[in-house]
Amino acid sequence: MTPRRQRMLAVGLAVGGIALAAGLTLRAMNENMMFFIGVSDVVAGEYPVNRNFRVGGLVVDGSVQREAGSLEMHFRVTDLRCELPVVYSGVLPDLFREGQGVVAHGRMGGEGNFVADTILAKHDENYMAPEVADSLAEHVSEQTAGLSQGSSECNPS
Repeated sequence: MTPRRQRMLAVGLAVGGIALAAGLTLRAMNENMMFFIGVSDVVAGEYPVNRNFRVGGLVVDGSVQREAGSLEMHFRVTDLRCELPVVYSGVLPDLFREGQGVVAHGRMGGEGNFVADTILAKHDENYMAPEVADSLAEHVSEQTAGLSQGSSECNPS
């Protein structure tokens, strides 16, 4: 083999290796990507069907239910427009309580419940996840505008 063919083979193998590594990296990133979907969008059916995603809002007062001796918990999350039932089995963060902001990671289960794998609670009274704050602000402005035009209710599909 001539030196020129050896160089061309080395360059070709290097380009092929880089392309393979880039392809594998992009595939891994795509599989691990987690989308934030608002409560109103989830209730309307606009969420990824076979993927995990995040949903966040405020825990509805009086909605937290747990059976004695069980780790399974049921509660509702709202974006001030719609409410979504959430089921979680596990130990909750210490800061989890009614009326506080949470972000739940999981997927939609049967019966219209969001089955959470992880629950994240806000860490102090000054912080709220940016996605949750934006979603709440959007729906507060819709409610304010809706006072003059009539109510804007949550219409699940």
